[in-house]
Amino acid sequence: MVRGKVQLRRVENPVHRQVTFCKRRAGLLKKARELSVLCDADIGIMIFSAHGKLYELATKGTMEGLIKRYKMASEEGQNYVSAAVNPPQDYEREIFRLKQQINVLQNSLGHLFGEGSPGHGQMSLDELYILERHLEIWMDHIRTMKMQIMLQEIQSLKNKEGILKATNEFLQEKIVEQNGLYDVAPMMVQPNGHFDMSPITVADYMNAYPLTIQDQFNNFWGPETGFS
Repeated sequence: MVRGKVQLRRVENPVHRQVTFCKRRAGLLKKARELSVLCDADIGIMIFSAHGKLYELATKGTMEGLIKRYKMASEEGQNYVSAAVNPPQDYEREIFRLKQQINVLQNSLGHLFGEGSPGHGQMSLDELYILERHLEIWMDHIRTMKMQIMLQEIQSLKNKEGILKATNEFLQEKIVEQNGLYDVAPMMVQPNGHFDMSPITVADYMNAYPLTIQDQFNNFWGPETGFS
């Protein structure tokens, strides 16, 4: 048999009303504790009876702590709504400043292309002369920076060249020492049929078999660079 819908209304009998209040209050507090345990929630309940008696429950901490948290959450929500409806004056000043900067940048771009400011027509002859002068100054500055970078790279290459030359000479000496050219001299056939042995030096060997990078360096950069 289906149970009909119970109509909620005030209990007229004071005794029955007090009994219903005690039962429903105990059930409500029990359900609040169960919800706090099951869902790890912070729950605070305040109940005032018909006689003005206070019944309260704070599942975690104290009721005062829950009230402070409630006030802080309410104030943050109100401040957020207020900021969305009426933005602070600081935001308005920042927006105005950014708009001015955008206008200045747009005017500067227009001047760089020889155009006038938006809404002011083309540039005058004096403004074009000033722009031309500024462009010349900028070009001179760019050329100067470019020349400095090139000189730095050239100096770095010269330093590498010196290191390679020193390494080359060291290796040449090692090759001569390993081949025993200090003690062995080439034999030359004389007209009388005798062999003539003339001493050979390291300089003679280096002239006969140069191991230098000068030719390769000149081929790479060209003789007109004047690095030799």
